[in-house]
Amino acid sequence: MPQEETDEYLEAIYDIAGKDGVAKTTEIAKRLELSPASVTEVMQRMAEKKLVNYTPYKGVSLSKKGLAHARRIKRKHRILERFLHDILGLDQDKVHEQACLMEHTLTDETEEAMCKMLKGAERCPHGRAIPPCNLDFKTCHECLSEKTLKASTPKSTRPKHVIPITDLKPHQKAKIAFIRGGNKVIQRLADLGLTPGTSVFLERSAPFKGPVEIVVRGSSLAVGRGIAEKIFIEPKET
Repeated sequence: MPQEETDEYLEAIYDIAGKDGVAKTTEIAKRLELSPASVTEVMQRMAEKKLVNYTPYKGVSLSKKGLAHARRIKRKHRILERFLHDILGLDQDKVHEQACLMEHTLTDETEEAMCKMLKGAERCPHGRAIPPCNLDFKTCHECLSEKTLKASTPKSTRPKHVIPITDLKPHQKAKIAFIRGGNKVIQRLADLGLTPGTSVFLERSAPFKGPVEIVVRGSSLAVGRGIAEKIFIEPKET
Protein backbone atom coordinates (compact mmCIF):
# COMPACT_ATOMS: atom_id res chain seq x y z
CA MET A 1 0.00 0.00 0.00
CA PRO A 2 1.43 3.43 -0.94
CA GLN A 3 2.78 5.46 1.99
CA GLU A 4 0.44 8.34 1.17
CA GLU A 5 -2.57 6.05 1.53
CA THR A 6 -1.27 4.70 4.83
CA ASP A 7 -0.82 8.26 6.10
CA GLU A 8 -4.40 9.16 5.19
CA TYR A 9 -5.81 6.17 7.08
CA LEU A 10 -3.70 6.84 10.17
CA GLU A 11 -4.72 10.50 10.17
CA ALA A 12 -8.39 9.55 9.83
CA ILE A 13 -8.20 7.15 12.77
CA TYR A 14 -6.32 9.74 14.84
CA ASP A 15 -8.93 12.43 14.10
CA ILE A 16 -11.86 10.12 14.86
CA ALA A 17 -10.56 8.15 17.84
CA GLY A 18 -7.81 10.30 19.30
CA LYS A 19 -4.72 8.78 20.88
CA ASP A 20 -6.39 5.91 22.73
CA GLY A 21 -9.96 5.57 21.41
CA VAL A 22 -11.58 3.30 18.85
CA ALA A 23 -12.79 4.24 15.37
CA LYS A 24 -15.44 2.23 13.56
CA THR A 25 -14.73 1.19 9.99
CA THR A 26 -17.95 2.93 8.91
CA GLU A 27 -16.67 6.21 10.38
CA ILE A 28 -13.34 5.85 8.58
CA ALA A 29 -15.12 4.97 5.33
CA LYS A 30 -17.36 8.04 5.57
CA ARG A 31 -14.43 10.35 6.27
CA LEU A 32 -12.34 9.01 3.39
CA GLU A 33 -15.34 8.52 1.07
CA LEU A 34 -14.69 4.80 0.64
CA SER A 35 -16.75 1.64 1.07
CA PRO A 36 -16.70 -0.03 4.51
CA ALA A 37 -15.59 -3.29 2.86
CA SER A 38 -12.48 -1.70 1.35
CA VAL A 39 -11.65 -0.02 4.66
CA THR A 40 -11.96 -3.34 6.48
CA GLU A 41 -9.52 -4.93 4.04
CA VAL A 42 -7.01 -2.13 4.56
CA MET A 43 -7.36 -2.31 8.35
CA GLN A 44 -6.49 -6.00 8.25
CA ARG A 45 -3.33 -5.26 6.26
CA MET A 46 -2.36 -2.41 8.58
CA ALA A 47 -2.88 -4.65 11.60
CA GLU A 48 -0.42 -7.12 10.10
CA LYS A 49 2.11 -4.28 9.93
CA LYS A 50 1.46 -3.47 13.62
CA LEU A 51 0.16 0.00 12.79
CA VAL A 52 -3.32 -0.56 14.24
CA ASN A 53 -5.21 -2.87 16.57
CA TYR A 54 -8.19 -4.23 14.68
CA THR A 55 -11.11 -6.20 16.12
CA PRO A 56 -13.84 -7.29 13.65
CA TYR A 57 -17.25 -5.68 14.32
CA LYS A 58 -15.76 -3.48 17.06
CA GLY A 59 -13.37 -1.13 15.35
CA VAL A 60 -9.76 -0.09 15.17
CA SER A 61 -7.32 1.79 17.39
CA LEU A 62 -3.80 3.03 16.81
CA SER A 63 -0.88 0.95 18.03
CA LYS A 64 2.12 2.71 19.58
CA LYS A 65 3.83 2.53 16.19
CA GLY A 66 0.75 3.84 14.38
CA LEU A 67 0.18 6.63 16.91
CA ALA A 68 3.77 7.83 16.59
CA HIS A 69 3.44 7.92 12.80
CA ALA A 70 0.06 9.68 12.94
CA ARG A 71 1.49 12.36 15.21
CA ARG A 72 4.43 12.95 12.85
CA ILE A 73 2.05 13.43 9.92
CA LYS A 74 -0.21 15.72 11.97
CA ARG A 75 2.82 17.77 12.96
CA LYS A 76 3.88 18.22 9.34
CA HIS A 77 0.33 19.05 8.28
CA ARG A 78 -0.17 21.74 10.91
CA ILE A 79 3.28 23.26 10.44
CA LEU A 80 2.53 23.46 6.71
CA GLU A 81 -0.78 25.19 7.47
CA ARG A 82 1.03 27.71 9.66
CA PHE A 83 3.73 28.27 7.03
CA LEU A 84 1.24 28.67 4.18
CA HIS A 85 -0.83 31.12 6.23
CA ASP A 86 1.85 33.14 8.05
CA ILE A 87 4.69 33.16 5.52
CA LEU A 88 2.99 32.77 2.15
CA GLY A 89 -0.19 34.64 3.06
CA LEU A 90 -2.77 32.03 2.00
CA ASP A 91 -6.28 32.43 3.39
CA GLN A 92 -7.06 30.28 6.43
CA ASP A 93 -9.83 28.42 4.60
CA LYS A 94 -7.41 27.30 1.87
CA VAL A 95 -4.41 26.03 3.86
CA HIS A 96 -5.89 22.68 4.95
CA GLU A 97 -6.38 21.31 1.45
CA GLN A 98 -2.96 22.49 0.30
CA ALA A 99 -1.26 21.03 3.39
CA CYS A 100 -2.93 17.67 2.68
CA LEU A 101 -1.21 17.60 -0.71
CA MET A 102 2.22 18.53 0.67
CA GLU A 103 2.50 16.68 3.98
CA HIS A 104 3.41 13.28 2.50
CA THR A 105 6.53 14.56 0.71
CA LEU A 106 7.77 17.05 3.32
CA THR A 107 11.16 15.90 4.61
CA ASP A 108 12.03 16.00 8.31
CA GLU A 109 14.80 18.52 7.59
CA THR A 110 12.44 20.87 5.75
CA GLU A 111 9.87 20.51 8.54
CA GLU A 112 12.50 21.53 11.08
CA ALA A 113 13.53 24.53 8.97
CA MET A 114 9.90 25.64 8.72
CA CYS A 115 9.43 25.26 12.46
CA LYS A 116 12.47 27.44 13.11
CA MET A 117 11.19 30.09 10.68
CA LEU A 118 7.86 30.03 12.53
CA LYS A 119 9.68 30.47 15.89
CA GLY A 120 8.42 27.14 17.20
CA ALA A 121 4.72 27.74 16.48
CA GLU A 122 2.47 25.92 18.94
CA ARG A 123 -0.86 25.89 17.06
CA CYS A 124 -2.10 25.78 13.49
CA PRO A 125 -4.18 28.68 12.08
CA HIS A 126 -7.33 26.84 13.21
CA GLY A 127 -6.17 26.73 16.83
CA ARG A 128 -5.22 23.04 16.97
CA ALA A 129 -2.05 22.10 18.84
CA ILE A 130 0.99 21.21 16.75
CA PRO A 131 2.50 17.98 18.15
CA PRO A 132 6.11 18.44 19.33
CA CYS A 133 9.05 17.18 17.31
CA ASN A 134 11.11 14.23 18.52
CA LEU A 135 14.50 15.94 18.20
CA ASP A 136 16.82 15.63 21.17
CA PHE A 137 16.27 19.06 22.68
CA LYS A 138 15.05 19.81 26.21
CA THR A 139 13.28 23.04 25.25
CA CYS A 140 12.08 24.90 22.16
CA HIS A 141 14.43 27.73 23.09
CA GLU A 142 17.41 25.36 22.92
CA CYS A 143 16.33 24.20 19.45
CA LEU A 144 15.71 27.69 18.09
CA SER A 145 19.14 28.79 19.32
CA GLU A 146 20.82 25.97 17.37
CA LYS A 147 22.17 27.27 14.06
CA THR A 148 22.39 23.90 12.30
CA LEU A 149 19.56 21.49 11.48
CA LYS A 150 19.49 18.14 13.29
CA ALA A 151 16.68 16.27 11.55
CA SER A 152 19.08 14.47 9.19
CA THR A 153 21.37 13.34 12.03
CA PRO A 154 20.69 9.66 12.90
CA LYS A 155 21.18 10.11 16.66
CA SER A 156 19.19 13.34 16.96
CA THR A 157 15.89 11.89 18.18
CA ARG A 158 14.46 11.31 21.64
CA PRO A 159 14.09 7.68 22.74
CA LYS A 160 10.32 8.05 23.04
CA HIS A 161 7.53 10.21 21.66
CA VAL A 162 6.31 12.57 24.33
CA ILE A 163 2.80 13.68 25.25
CA PRO A 164 1.45 16.79 27.01
CA ILE A 165 1.22 16.48 30.78
CA THR A 166 -2.49 17.23 30.36
CA ASP A 167 -2.84 13.79 28.72
CA LEU A 168 -1.71 11.96 31.85
CA LYS A 169 -4.27 9.89 33.71
CA PRO A 170 -4.93 10.48 37.44
CA HIS A 171 -2.27 8.85 39.67
CA GLN A 172 0.04 8.26 36.71
CA LYS A 173 3.75 8.98 37.07
CA ALA A 174 5.94 10.54 34.41
CA LYS A 175 9.20 12.35 33.73
CA ILE A 176 9.39 15.76 32.08
CA ALA A 177 11.14 15.36 28.72
CA PHE A 178 10.55 18.63 26.90
CA ILE A 179 9.26 22.15 27.49
CA ARG A 180 7.74 24.21 24.68
CA GLY A 181 8.16 27.96 24.88
CA GLY A 182 10.68 30.75 25.30
CA ASN A 183 12.82 31.88 28.20
CA LYS A 184 9.88 33.32 30.17
CA VAL A 185 8.01 30.01 30.11
CA ILE A 186 11.15 28.04 30.94
CA GLN A 187 12.00 30.33 33.88
CA ARG A 188 8.45 30.31 35.22
CA LEU A 189 8.36 26.53 35.22
CA ALA A 190 11.87 26.31 36.67
CA ASP A 191 10.72 28.50 39.59
CA LEU A 192 8.07 25.84 40.24
CA GLY A 193 10.68 23.07 40.12
CA LEU A 194 9.44 21.85 36.73
CA THR A 195 12.50 21.20 34.58
CA PRO A 196 13.41 18.47 32.06
CA GLY A 197 14.24 15.25 33.89
CA THR A 198 11.96 16.01 36.86
CA SER A 199 9.59 13.23 37.97
CA VAL A 200 5.94 14.23 38.42
CA PHE A 201 2.77 12.56 39.63
CA LEU A 202 -0.66 13.64 38.43
CA GLU A 203 -3.19 14.00 41.22
CA ARG A 204 -6.07 15.51 39.28
CA SER A 205 -6.87 17.27 36.03
CA ALA A 206 -9.72 19.71 36.58
CA PRO A 207 -12.56 19.67 34.01
CA PHE A 208 -13.48 22.54 31.68
CA LYS A 209 -9.84 23.45 31.04
CA GLY A 210 -9.16 23.95 34.74
CA PRO A 211 -5.72 23.60 36.38
CA VAL A 212 -3.66 20.43 36.50
CA GLU A 213 -2.78 19.29 40.01
CA ILE A 214 0.56 17.50 40.26
CA VAL A 215 3.06 16.40 42.88
CA VAL A 216 6.71 17.39 42.42
CA ARG A 217 9.39 16.36 44.94
CA GLY A 218 6.69 15.74 47.53
CA SER A 219 4.97 19.10 47.07
CA SER A 220 1.56 19.64 45.46
CA LEU A 221 1.21 22.21 42.69
CA ALA A 222 -1.76 23.53 40.72
CA VAL A 223 -0.58 24.51 37.24
CA GLY A 224 -2.82 26.48 34.90
CA ARG A 225 -3.97 24.58 31.82
CA GLY A 226 -2.35 27.06 29.43
CA ILE A 227 1.16 26.59 30.77
CA ALA A 228 0.64 22.89 31.57
CA GLU A 229 0.08 22.26 27.87
CA LYS A 230 3.67 23.41 27.28
CA ILE A 231 5.06 20.58 29.44
CA PHE A 232 5.68 17.29 27.62
CA ILE A 233 6.41 14.09 29.46
CA GLU A 234 7.42 10.46 29.06
CA PRO A 235 4.81 8.42 30.96
CA LYS A 236 6.13 5.59 33.13
CA GLU A 237 4.82 2.15 32.24
CA THR A 238 2.33 0.79 34.77
